[in-house]
Amino acid sequence: MFIDLFLALRQHGIPVTIPELITLLALLIHNKQANSVQEFYYLSRMALVKDEIHFDKFDQVFRQFYADTQIRIDQVKDIPGDWLSNALERTLTDAQKAQLGPLGMDKLLARLAELLQEQTARHAGGNKWIGTGGTSPFGNSGFHPDGIRIGGTSQQRRAVKVWEQRLYKDYDGTQQLDTRNMAMALRRLRQFARTGAPDELALDDTIHATAHNAGYLDIRLRAPRKNNINILMLMDVGGSMDDYIMHTEQLFAAARAEFKQMDFFYFHNCVYDYLWQSNARRFTERFSVWDILNKYPPDTRLIFVGDAMMSPYEIHAAGGAIDFNNQEAGAVWLQRFTRQFPHYVWLNPQPQSYWQFSQSTGMLQDLLDQRMVPLTLDGLEDAMRLLSK
Repeated sequence: MFIDLFLALRQHGIPVTIPELITLLALLIHNKQANSVQEFYYLSRMALVKDEIHFDKFDQVFRQFYADTQIRIDQVKDIPGDWLSNALERTLTDAQKAQLGPLGMDKLLARLAELLQEQTARHAGGNKWIGTGGTSPFGNSGFHPDGIRIGGTSQQRRAVKVWEQRLYKDYDGTQQLDTRNMAMALRRLRQFARTGAPDELALDDTIHATAHNAGYLDIRLRAPRKNNINILMLMDVGGSMDDYIMHTEQLFAAARAEFKQMDFFYFHNCVYDYLWQSNARRFTERFSVWDILNKYPPDTRLIFVGDAMMSPYEIHAAGGAIDFNNQEAGAVWLQRFTRQFPHYVWLNPQPQSYWQFSQSTGMLQDLLDQRMVPLTLDGLEDAMRLLSK
């Protein structure tokens, strides 16, 4: 198995060598704790991958060998695993779903604390306890208008909190585009100006100056022509954005090719106190939003990228973030960004025909003064016009 993994990494362009494979084997022999797929993943990545730019490709290759294993750090140690095994799924009618009303964030958290003290056994298909396949707001694989998903995978995408440490992946900015249309649309935003030291030969001026100088060479120089547009791109990652990874990577690759003065940061669902540039270091290397707001000039073009699918609490409530205890509502942080950078737009990869079914999408459109456009070629054209104003 180790040889197959080694060869697969080489085939995908990751420069692993025989000494690194030997190092991995030695670590496995001496490390008695590497007895799970998750621990083996971190150990093999540490031994075989020497540059962070290869982490994304390593994850893709590793997933091929362990397709049925989800790499997670389990935080629900107080809840036995057999409580959360999906042994029963129910299909509710629209009328049954309509009878379930939202509880609100405070009641959800208070009730969960009570259940953790009271519950002593596994439950499935119910409407009260932590379990699976029912209408309880706690557990997974069931249905509730707003609940706390514990374990399992996202299915209904209605959870207002998720009890797990969620690992996201960086978007691959090196992906080759299938078409140049996206890059051509972004090119409309470029504004060129000649700045810097005059160290570029101005051929036409040199010819005219030499002619006026009776044929004696008179070299004229000029400042190089550069694109003076600054781009700040903030990208939603993880959760429902997994459905749009390919489109977002294409946009990311095109933007990095067209704009040399571009910085990017990641967020999840909505912006809060901090952002990050590497999902592998999301918990250890964070960037204060206040520092970002003060770092870039007001004429910076701000581009949000996200599907706008989230709980309304994540936008309008303090503490409403799905995996972060935010002290201020997401709407407050969004307004700070749009006031600081008046040239902004939100690119939404979700088909526009679905927007009407999402309450959070409508809330963001109102907050952003209807400057949300679909991530299509026509949408990019509209976005470039908005950013140029």
